[in-house]
Amino acid sequence: MKTGLDRLLADPQVRKPLEGKRVAYLAHPASVTADLTHGLDALIASGIAISSVFGPQHGVRGDLQDNMMESPDFADPTYGMPVFSLYGEVRRPKDAWMETFDVILVDLQDLGCRIYTFVTTLRYVLEAAAQHGKTVWVLDRPNPAGRPIEGLTLLPGWESFVGAGPMPMRHGLTMGELGHWFVAHYGLDVDYRVVEMEGWQPEAGPGFGWPMDKVWINPSPNAPNLYMARAYAGTVMLEGTTLSEGRGTTRPLELLGAPDIDARAVLARMQDLAPEWLGGCLLRDMWFQPTFHKHVGQLCAGLQIHAEGPAYDHAAFRPWRLQALAFKAIRALWPDYPLWRAFPYEYEFDKLAIDVINGGPALREWVDDAAAIPADLDAITCPDEETWAEVRRPHILYG
Repeated sequence: MKTGLDRLLADPQVRKPLEGKRVAYLAHPASVTADLTHGLDALIASGIAISSVFGPQHGVRGDLQDNMMESPDFADPTYGMPVFSLYGEVRRPKDAWMETFDVILVDLQDLGCRIYTFVTTLRYVLEAAAQHGKTVWVLDRPNPAGRPIEGLTLLPGWESFVGAGPMPMRHGLTMGELGHWFVAHYGLDVDYRVVEMEGWQPEAGPGFGWPMDKVWINPSPNAPNLYMARAYAGTVMLEGTTLSEGRGTTRPLELLGAPDIDARAVLARMQDLAPEWLGGCLLRDMWFQPTFHKHVGQLCAGLQIHAEGPAYDHAAFRPWRLQALAFKAIRALWPDYPLWRAFPYEYEFDKLAIDVINGGPALREWVDDAAAIPADLDAITCPDEETWAEVRRPHILYG
């Protein structure tokens, strides 16, 4: 399998339209070639005239751990060109920055989840390019979560930096495909091109979206492996709760827990409520002690989601429902448990974080309604998932 970056570097005809152009590069630590050379070095070595570099959340070098930790602008220490932060003073490119290039290459490894902010950064870059008459190329990369669709569609008025548009949590598209959808959905008049992957097979096991012979490089500091990427569409909701998502451990966003819950009781209640939502993985009760972030230094009782090994079933695994069920079990066991975390989340100050994450209040309302059953959540979610399957169909480039 060749990524868009590797195809661009290997084929002079693919690169030819960049001759004589000033080229910007939007990248992060996972923007590497097959031999793990960073794309910036490889592009410059190929003769492409890189005039500026852009970094998303966590920075070009991936040096910042948490949300709302902003990266500065700086001059590249090796090549001297300006490096502009799209997660610093601004989230959208400044007008002056848009004048530093003719074509921008977007080369970001995504996780296949609406809330992952690289999705929103792509939208903002496309909108700025349309306004300024610039060209956008996406150097496409695999969606490690594959093609499955899951979750509620973001509601009008709930757009945010973790909600770029009306799509479900697990969208099942690559960044290149998402770009096509953004252009169509928002009616953008922009010169847009995808340098497609070669040989990507999103339905093929055992990776189901991620070629297992491809080295994993963290696209963000707490995205350490494929199994986290599979679980992320569910475990990311923990960021809007008082429960730990395992930040400060070696398996972030594969865990959930807190010092004051009984993990075995939670698992038993989940199995009673909706055993069909627990398929495709193994759940293990365990203990962990975060070295930073929520519950730092405290021993937490929790569960680990094992989206790996012989028990993993890509079609059956539904991480968003699994995590929703964990919330429901906790609410059923301890009705007054302070589950929802009230704090500024991705620059949204007047909404609960859990609602910002889900693009509306429906998930939280279902959890808090003692009379609501799993079938009630399915009743509002399945139509959204079925609609998205049709909406995304014209934009699929592979398979």
